Parts: sequence; C-alpha cells; structure tokens
Amino acid sequence: MLRLTEIKLPLDHADDALRDAVLARLRIPAADLLDITVFRRGHDARRRGAITLIYTLDVAVRDEAAVLARMAGEKHVAPTPETAYRLPPAPPAPPRLRPVVVGAGPCGLFAMLILAQMGLKPILLERGKVVRERTQDTWGLWRRSVLTPESNVQFGEGGAGTFSDGKLYSGIGDNANRIRKVLEEFVKAGAPEEILYVSKPHIGTFRLVSMVEKMRAHIESLGGQYRFGTRAERLELGPDRRVRGLHLSDGSFLEADHVVLAVGHSARDTFTMLHETGVFMEAKPFSIGVRIEHPQGLIDRCRFGPQAGHPLLGAADYKIVHHCKTPAAEGRAVYSFCMCPGGTVVAATSEPGRVVTNGMSQYSRNERNANAGIVVSITPERDYPGSPIAGIAFQRHWEERAFVAGGGDYRAPAQRVEDFLAGRPSTGLGEVIPSYKPGVTPTDLSQCLPGFAVAAIREALPAFDRQIKGFAMGDAVLTGVETRTSSPLRIRRDETGQSLNTPGLFPAGEGAGYAGGILSAGVDGIRIAEAVAASLSAGVLAA
Repeated sequence: MLRLTEIKLPLDHADDALRDAVLARLRIPAADLLDITVFRRGHDARRRGAITLIYTLDVAVRDEAAVLARMAGEKHVAPTPETAYRLPPAPPAPPRLRPVVVGAGPCGLFAMLILAQMGLKPILLERGKVVRERTQDTWGLWRRSVLTPESNVQFGEGGAGTFSDGKLYSGIGDNANRIRKVLEEFVKAGAPEEILYVSKPHIGTFRLVSMVEKMRAHIESLGGQYRFGTRAERLELGPDRRVRGLHLSDGSFLEADHVVLAVGHSARDTFTMLHETGVFMEAKPFSIGVRIEHPQGLIDRCRFGPQAGHPLLGAADYKIVHHCKTPAAEGRAVYSFCMCPGGTVVAATSEPGRVVTNGMSQYSRNERNANAGIVVSITPERDYPGSPIAGIAFQRHWEERAFVAGGGDYRAPAQRVEDFLAGRPSTGLGEVIPSYKPGVTPTDLSQCLPGFAVAAIREALPAFDRQIKGFAMGDAVLTGVETRTSSPLRIRRDETGQSLNTPGLFPAGEGAGYAGGILSAGVDGIRIAEAVAASLSAGVLAA
C-alpha cells in the first residue's frame, strides 16, 4: 500500500471528497484506486473560521510500482511502513524461575502481556486491589473523605491512568510498532476503534475499567498469574548484587532472578526501600502547581470559534507554555499539564494527611468544566538538592500544607484567579463551580506552594490569557496542589534494560522515570519485556 500524508479537507467535506483528493494527489483514474484506509485524522484549528481536517491515508492502487516511480521525490507519498508488532523469539527452553512484574499499571500490564504471549507465564505483584474494588475505595475518598492507603487513585489494578482522561497520545515517535501494539490490544479489550486513527485518542475511566479486566483475563488464560494485595517489601540480593527474589508483605519469599519494576510515580515506600538497598537512582526534574477550571464552553469558543460543538471536534483542549522573566521566577517554565476537556478535578492522594489533585474525563467529555494542571518546572539542583529521594520530601511538604489549608479533611484549598493574581485570599466562589470532591475550601493558595511557583503562575496567567481569551477570567478556579506530574527520580538502567548496579532488576515505566502517561508506559512495558526475553535467551544475566 501507499502512505499519503497531509491530505487537507474542510471540516464538513462531502463523503467522496477523500477519494477525490487521493485521485488528485496520485494523478490516477478512479478505476486504479482499489482501497482507502484512514491511518490518522487530526485537525488544524489555527484559523477558527476555517478549521480543516488533516488525513494520513493508506491506499491500495492497481500498479503501485508505476505510481511510486512517477511520484518519486514527492515527500507526501511513500510505501506504507510496516507497523505490525512481532513478538521477539522465545527463550530456547523454559526458565527455571518465572519472570516477575511488580505493578499493574499500563507498563506492568503490557510487560505481562508480552511475556505471557511468549509463553513465559509471568507473575504480577500488585499492592492494591482488582480494578472494580479499587474503584469503590477511590469513591470512598471522593464521596466520604475516607482514604484507603493501598487502594486509591495511585494504587491498584490499572495504575494511576485508570482515573484520568485515558489519553493515548505521547511525544514518543520512534516506537511505531510498539505503539500500534498498545492501541490494537486496547481495541481488542473494548476501546473504540477510532483510537487507531484519531490524532489525540482517549478512552475515559469507565471504559478503562472493563478493558483492564479483559486484558487480565487474557493474560491469565495464557498462564500469567496475578497476586493482588501483595507489596514487594524487600529485594533479596546475592553477594554479586544479582536479584535473588522478593520478600513480600504477606511474609512469604518469592524466588526470582528477572524482576520488572513497573511501580508508579507514587510508590514512595518502594523507592525508599530500593535506595536503602543501594539500587542506583538519581533525582530528576518534575513540576508543581495547581489545577485550573474554566467553563468548557469558553475553551471551545476560543479554540474553535463558530465551529465549536462540531461532533468531529468534540470538547476543545489546549497546550500552553510560558517562560518566566520576572526575577522571582526567572528561568522557570509554566505549562499546562494533563489537560482534561469536559472533565473533573479529582482527589489523588495515596497517603494520609496530604492533598493531591489530578484531572479526569470520561469518554464523552461532557462535564461542564475544562481543567488542566498549571505547573512550574523544578529541578533537583535548584529546589531539592541532596539525596536521590529528596524530591519525595519536597512533594510531601506541600501536600501536607494543602491538607491543612483545605481544612484537614481531604477538602482541597481553592482560590479564584482574580484573588490569586491580587494576592488576597478567596472567601467565596463565583461563576465556575469547582468539581473537586470531597469539596474545596476557599483560601490563599500561596501558603500551599513555594514562593517561586506562586510568582511564576502569577506571571503566566495573563500571558495565557493573551493566547486563550478568558483564561485569566476572575471566576476561574485554582485548586491545589498538583505535585505528582512525574516521578521525582529515575532508576537508571543499562542497554540491556537492567539496573546499572543490580542485575536482574529491570526498572520500567513512569515510576522509574522512563514514561509519562498511559501510552508511553505501555510502550516501555513492551520494551522491557523484550529485554527480559533477550536476557533469558542469552541464558545469563548481564554483568
């Protein structure tokens, strides 16, 4: 087939316009066009009154070689690249010990899937509960202010991405086959087929729950084993620092020499254990800030103009960044993070006495508010020097301040944008009704954020208003705090996928500092499963 890129058509183009555009691009008669498949569809909304759809197509033609020869030098016509994923070769003999995966988020899920499809019968350890029980525990915090530390937005089957927008797009661009594998497996598990071709696919929480269950059933049918409510408490290492097994929270010991560490960015006790065990890690940058909420209609009108509400466009999103210039925040970047159109702000803490926010949308994206993190970049050298796990203490400090400012019962501190910019506490709310459950307390968010972050966000909001008119509207609501944008550390690995100084330990995914979101975490899980298979095939662990 041929891959055609940059096919641009009006938003409301006729059904046969796509076919006509292909014929015009290739300069062939209609009889020579055999088939058209949409590989990707996006849109260009830079001209709000004339939004265009942009297609990438795979087409079958009668004489492909002749067309390619005639179109030589045309950068938007090329042979369709191979995107089918192929399993790596299985080890020549079954290993003595089954590979172990720690963590049931998207990284652990896809590591398990690949290992199971290779016939290696992996074992998964998950400290939290199965996804439906976990959902009930999460609602317990949102509806009754009751936190279950081992079963919440962060911990349990599906990982933190289960309670998010279910975004399936990422900045990674060199893993086409692995990306396709993730998307196709999600479709098999019940995701809408459109995720295979829309430019910014998403699923939503309700669909993710049933998809995770179906994928677990498939993995179990292949011999994989899940152990829920089981936390890895200590690594057992040999005198050469090679992994020998895991001491578990139920008091048992699991012998293992290939352990995929796919914990999320909030597995703070696990990070501390690994640090005390001497596993090499380093602090890495992350960001801190707040969630902002606007009426979704305002964002739709600003981004899409008169075409707001068009069914092909859906709820509008945004991605914005500002580089600060004022002395108090000089050198800092402020940017939108995890924007959730038509969604809600959710309580995302996993530890008692702390408040953490995140964003979530359902597939329909039809809630009244848009929300996004507005976060400030921070670095270990500048903001939390010292230990590789110093970023955890930094996060906890501001989460505790937010808990106190919210009232000490998991309500979150909130402030109107007008009051935040004026430097005065909010005593009430206005047009925008905050969606955070179990509720918010109007207050002064400057007590919940570092001074540089307050200064940076105050500089950025008027700049964002120049990009999206109304962004700094007085009644927009800021809810704090957003601290878990990514892992505060990285567990370094070598070219074989193993820890730099602990052979047999394969750090992976978001918690280890190698992913940021569902798609990239799933891709990294596939990559590390391949590394495990290569190590098993070699018969010995790399030094």
